[in-house]
Amino acid sequence: GAGGVGDADDVKACVVGGLLALDVLRGLTIGGMILVNSPGTWSYVYPPLLHSSWNGLTMADVIYPLFMFMMGMSMYISLKKFSFTLDKALFLKIIRRTFLIFIIGTFIYGTATFLGTLREASLQPDFVGSPWKAAFASLAHVRILGVLQRLALCYGIGSLLVTTVRHRYIPYLVAVILIVYYGILLVGNGFVYGPENILSHVDKSVLGLSHMYNDRGIDPEGVLSTIPSIAQVLIGFWFGKICMETPDMKDKLNRLFLYGAMGLIAGFLLQDVCPLNKKVWSPTFVLVTCGFSALLLSILLWYIDVTKKYQRTWIFAIFGVNPLFCYVLSEILYILADSLPLQEQNMHDIIYAGLSGWLGDNAFTSFVYAFLFVGVVWLVGAYLYKKKIYIKI
Repeated sequence: GAGGVGDADDVKACVVGGLLALDVLRGLTIGGMILVNSPGTWSYVYPPLLHSSWNGLTMADVIYPLFMFMMGMSMYISLKKFSFTLDKALFLKIIRRTFLIFIIGTFIYGTATFLGTLREASLQPDFVGSPWKAAFASLAHVRILGVLQRLALCYGIGSLLVTTVRHRYIPYLVAVILIVYYGILLVGNGFVYGPENILSHVDKSVLGLSHMYNDRGIDPEGVLSTIPSIAQVLIGFWFGKICMETPDMKDKLNRLFLYGAMGLIAGFLLQDVCPLNKKVWSPTFVLVTCGFSALLLSILLWYIDVTKKYQRTWIFAIFGVNPLFCYVLSEILYILADSLPLQEQNMHDIIYAGLSGWLGDNAFTSFVYAFLFVGVVWLVGAYLYKKKIYIKI
């Protein structure tokens, strides 16, 4: 298909372009996403694995934008096969993949809502009516936007832009997007953590409060904040162009490091006028996370392709060659462990209770649970990797 999130075609292209580092970095990111999303208990989590409550940056905050950056790089590799020319066939491929990724994201939230309501109703002995009926009724309030939905929208819009706009204009397009978005934030109380924020107003109007992740009226993957996320993917695309079209490795690494450092430094220097904020997806957040992504890629590119130590990094490539499948599997498994069995202690609590009885009820035990959870998904990914099975959309 017209790639974007990473598929078998990307893997082959990465080998040709000397970009095996992309799979490893993508794998590191997926592993990080699963680790952050799967603690043993939310009561005890190490601070770096928690998102910033508002302004600021933690380790957890850079993982999702890092994946979006790499999605942009994957778009370059995949769309290059079509000479970046939008015809009817490619348009339909892009729309189909966008729709499927969006639907998968909605299915995950629907499953969580349905099973969560069903379990809650089943545990109440005096519940009036049918728990199943209540569970089906709860589907009317499923969250519309989210992690995969944002990936879908940014992939779709980004792919259409890079196949219709001349590539030399992309840096200017990114600048316009970020400047316009910053203007919207300035005039609309965009840095206020509350319902008076313009992001909240737009999300309530477009999505409705019952279809949002309501964090003081703000959805961290809301409508307006999708705009700078598109810029994030376009920057990734531009770096993909640098990596694939710069034949000399030294020149490639120099450019990656230089532009990455410039983005990182600019973002940090500008945070007094434009705070670093993941929930807002502020322009400085885009600059810092894209700069960080480029620097991390340059380090891995040097380690893997220059020192030829790829054999030591295959453990991360397992997630990297089937990123979407591994992420979706982790989400579904976590939901099932949290919801089943319906009328008894759930699997999540049983396993965590066993671990805490051994290690104590603390952040370390919560981390061990998450680490083991990552390991379970990794084993499934390792089987697919061994069998050379690449699940793509």
